[in-house]
Amino acid sequence: MTLLFDLPAVPTVPVLGPIPGVEARYPVRRIFCVGRNYAAHALELGNAVDREAPIWFNKAPAALCLSGETIAYPPGTANCHYEMELVVAIGAPAFRVAPENAMAAVYGYACGLDMTRRDLQNAAKAKGYPWDTGKDFENGAVMAAITPADQLGAVAGQRITLAQNGATKQDGTLSDMIWSIPELIADLSRLYHLEPGDLIYTGTPAGVGAVASGDVLEGTIDGLTPVRLEIGAAE
Repeated sequence: MTLLFDLPAVPTVPVLGPIPGVEARYPVRRIFCVGRNYAAHALELGNAVDREAPIWFNKAPAALCLSGETIAYPPGTANCHYEMELVVAIGAPAFRVAPENAMAAVYGYACGLDMTRRDLQNAAKAKGYPWDTGKDFENGAVMAAITPADQLGAVAGQRITLAQNGATKQDGTLSDMIWSIPELIADLSRLYHLEPGDLIYTGTPAGVGAVASGDVLEGTIDGLTPVRLEIGAAE
């Protein structure tokens, strides 16, 4: 068999210190994202707050962008937003797991940015269309190094923040999430066979806003490596 062309290598994310002196990397298989998982954020966008079921969407692994990069202002939008999030890295298979058993599937955690072409997302929502073009685009899933779960400890009231050009725009705690990490994993495992390499972006606090060329975004979660992104000129 002859392949017609070569594809890029599987994207990977650095891992902090599982093996001293050895650079380990986490290969990314799939990226799942949950929407409206912080009540205040749902309300600021005019959406209802409920616990009927998590709202899921996907980003392709090709959307992955590592922390510290400078990216071009995304094409096709005049209203690109930042959304600071906790990212969960799956490290063991999980299918139809109960919430009380779900944490066994977690490898680690990271700071991430779910970049959103808000104008495209809103236009799609208004027509009842999928959000794909608003959410899934190059450099739309930004991520810092992964911290193994045993180094962070329990996900509870850790502070989550986002600063734009040094000014704090988002400031909340992980305990503000509507759906907890075990609940998210359990729900997603009803829909997919989760495997090592799957990432889950867990939603964003209130305070999302537009970015412009020249902006520097810096996001933090207590106990994790911060995420940093600079927005360059449009191509």
